[in-house]
Amino acid sequence: MSGRVMIVGLGPGPAEWMTPEAGAAIGAASDIVGYGPYLDRLALRADQRAHASDNRAELNRARLALKLAAEGRAVAVVSGGDPGVFAMAAAVFEAIEEDPRWLDLDIAVSPGVTAMQAAAARLGAPLGHDFCAISLSDNLKPWAIVERRLRAACEGDFVIALYNPASRARPTRIVEAFDLLRRLKAQATPVAFARAVGRADEALTLTTLGEADPGLADMATLIVVGSSETRFIARDGARVWMVTPRAYGGGR
Repeated sequence: MSGRVMIVGLGPGPAEWMTPEAGAAIGAASDIVGYGPYLDRLALRADQRAHASDNRAELNRARLALKLAAEGRAVAVVSGGDPGVFAMAAAVFEAIEEDPRWLDLDIAVSPGVTAMQAAAARLGAPLGHDFCAISLSDNLKPWAIVERRLRAACEGDFVIALYNPASRARPTRIVEAFDLLRRLKAQATPVAFARAVGRADEALTLTTLGEADPGLADMATLIVVGSSETRFIARDGARVWMVTPRAYGGGR
């Protein structure tokens, strides 16, 4: 097969956070496949064709990209952030497993800046020690698994980055998650809500686990829950920094 699929991460939002490789892949594509709002971020040429779909149509989107590539097209499949983190890379490879014909296609993944990395850069250095990322969406896994992983992350004293914290379809899951975290972690644990980082409506809220308002979260929000070592560094007249030191248990 002569076609190609490049799975591309657009980064969290600003054009300067898209890698040169990702930009080149989009520029070289005849067809760009992705979630509608992500395609809206791109300035495509008249000779490029956009294929927009709904947010929950990942597998169908992947199948379309593979079909176009099998017809000889150069296809870019776009995701926000990094395509390998809760995004389209896994969907494409899952679709490939369904039909061995796709194994002959030229497939590559172009990395991107994740929402977690962008939020951490704004906040200071909250990911300076061991951390994990957990999606609170239970669309593709049982909520019991989410709770199990949250408990394990607390037991391991990881910094926790929470993706997909709340949506119109599941507005209470974030409340349930915080109820669980408050039973397992100190109430003074630093917490940050990083919404729309890098975009015009960016908003950062730094608080503690005991005082945090889960209602601040939506699908544009990345939440960072600190470990027992995470702390805030106060600054005169400026927002505090959130920092997790590299050494564990070493004091201050």
